[in-house]
Amino acid sequence: MNIDYNKYQDGLVPAIIQDHQTNKVLMLGFMNQEALDKTLESQKVTFFSRTKKRLWTKGEESGHFLNLKSIQLDCDNDTLLIKVQPIGPTCHTGSDTCFSETNHSSNFLEYLEQIIELRKQGDPSNSYVAKMFEKGLNKIAQKVGEEAVEMVIEAKDNNKELFLNESADLLFHYLLLLNAKGHNLAEVLNILQLRHAK
Repeated sequence: MNIDYNKYQDGLVPAIIQDHQTNKVLMLGFMNQEALDKTLESQKVTFFSRTKKRLWTKGEESGHFLNLKSIQLDCDNDTLLIKVQPIGPTCHTGSDTCFSETNHSSNFLEYLEQIIELRKQGDPSNSYVAKMFEKGLNKIAQKVGEEAVEMVIEAKDNNKELFLNESADLLFHYLLLLNAKGHNLAEVLNILQLRHAK
């Protein structure tokens, strides 16, 4: 990556931070080569703080890290677009973004996947999602099987409301299983799209 750090007087380039799933712009920071190197090495976005006059890893105090997904350089070689997976709110005010926007997809299933990602790290005593992840992959997989059987039973019994509720339970637990395996629904949809294109 041939970045033009000399374009600006302070030797820093703007780094636009964007959620890799929702495409929402989360914040703007500044980087020098050292900050970029640390970002690549740690896989956590690190800036050069103009106020602190030092490298600053986003989340080093709050725990709200920006996990690196990809980096792109613009056509003038002087601005970075960094796609991330945010862990918690991005802004120091507690807002999802530094522009006071809510960071969730307009696609509800993607939004639900984000909620699952956040809640799995919560307290199992007050979060069903965290409790399922605490029980482990085998329990989550077993629950998907149970919900699938319950959905099939309701399909045969011809009760629309129960069938739809069991379908929702199955889909929710399937999303838990995808997450537990390190995948997401977009990957599954991509396979379906590739099959459709054949």
